[in-house]
Amino acid sequence: MLASITPLGERGRHSRWAVTVGAFLLGATAAGAAAGAMLGALGALVLPSGHAEMRLGVLAAALAVAIALDLAPRAVPGPRRQVDERWLDEFRGWVYGLGYGAQLGLGVTTIVSSAATYAAFLAALEAGGALAGAVVLGCFGAVRGLTPLVAAGVRAPDQLLALHRGVARWRTPARWVTVAGQAGVFVLALTLALE
Repeated sequence: MLASITPLGERGRHSRWAVTVGAFLLGATAAGAAAGAMLGALGALVLPSGHAEMRLGVLAAALAVAIALDLAPRAVPGPRRQVDERWLDEFRGWVYGLGYGAQLGLGVTTIVSSAATYAAFLAALEAGGALAGAVVLGCFGAVRGLTPLVAAGVRAPDQLLALHRGVARWRTPARWVTVAGQAGVFVLALTLALE
């Protein structure tokens, strides 16, 4: 998908890259925020109010499990499907941009590449309300919605090949950055839970 939504690809489909990417970002952010609002509202109903230390402790434990899953040689459990690439030929750029973005913003409708996704869902559930949950997963969706910007400079086939090589080269470092980020949040959550 990343290799499909480029200025080169959009020009070939007679779409404007900025419009498609804007729709992608909007879809990812809105879908994440909607899921977060539902989880936050559910959490407010079923989880006891207060007990911030307990919630942070549960989040820290979930992050420890997420780190272990991300360091394991096996793929993180979850769906194995990608977005439907036929949409590229069937719909306008803003339509598939919005649809692809929404699927990625939800986090679990396509391949789950990091267990941090599940920790983000737990954080939204524990957030204490719909608005707080919307902020948690809205930010998650927005970060995922920014991924097409990596391809902003692709205007020729050789640049697309270079993008593929770069993505492959950065796969392992990105994994370690994700684990390090989770470890940082784990330490913060655990420290606050023990105060």
